[in-house]
Amino acid sequence: MMIHTIDLQFQDIPQTIGAFLIEHEQGPILVETGPYSTFERLVSELTSLNIDWKSIRAVLVSHIHLDHAGSAWAFAQHGIPVYVHPKGAKHLIDPSRLMHSAKRIYQDMMDTLWGRMEAIPEEYVITVQDEEVIFDGNLPIQAIHSPGHAVHHIAWKCGDVLFAGDVAGVRIGSRGLVVPPCPPPEINLEDWSASITRIRAFQIKTMYLTHFGPITDISNHLDALETRLYQWANWIKPRYESGKSIAEVTPEFEAYVENELIAHGLNENELTQYRAANPAWMSVSGLFRYWKKKEEA
Repeated sequence: MMIHTIDLQFQDIPQTIGAFLIEHEQGPILVETGPYSTFERLVSELTSLNIDWKSIRAVLVSHIHLDHAGSAWAFAQHGIPVYVHPKGAKHLIDPSRLMHSAKRIYQDMMDTLWGRMEAIPEEYVITVQDEEVIFDGNLPIQAIHSPGHAVHHIAWKCGDVLFAGDVAGVRIGSRGLVVPPCPPPEINLEDWSASITRIRAFQIKTMYLTHFGPITDISNHLDALETRLYQWANWIKPRYESGKSIAEVTPEFEAYVENELIAHGLNENELTQYRAANPAWMSVSGLFRYWKKKEEA
């Protein structure tokens, strides 16, 4: 088995969104697809690896957010099955609600950022239960349900390798800061901590982050992720409780995150990568929603 990290060059910025090709004698498998706006890049990169994209055996997505599964429909159009969490399947079969929500957020930038997303025929959407193993034989891959970032999140475990989606956070470059992506509407700190604890229990040697690439210092990475997740949430909490609006808090939080990244020693190019991979403004509304749910519970 050989694993290739494919840089999708999202918005012409390197190392912001990745996909992963598993080359195996039983046929190539793609983990994550990126958005449809980067589909041509994905096809080009597969071609450079001598892979005809229409020969992909299966597509595995960690969850249905557009930066992870936005191109899945293009593979399904050629009869390639897409494996997904049961709670995410309906949004691949009928993406209208997903796209409507995204368009409300991104407005005129929707096509530029993400491109279109079309419906996948139900017979090509394969739901996978927690701990279910697919591709028995020489390439068993296990679905690890891992909520926190999204209720429909799966980390895919293949031996001592984990394709972690967003549950393991964002870290760009070997010296990058570990940050949690916290977009609305499903952020849940308790679930996220439980998922991190679960990942720690596996004997993982390499963890592949969609944002971005392989890491091996897994224990330190997860420590940093969990710490910053609660730091960010607790920074938001008093501002939410004081009655401030999302619009008021957003520029404050963007400055707070930017200062964290600068203090970590990142240069302007690296800051641009983080802004594209995990825009800070999304986490404000996500964490506001989390604290609102806690208040209403």
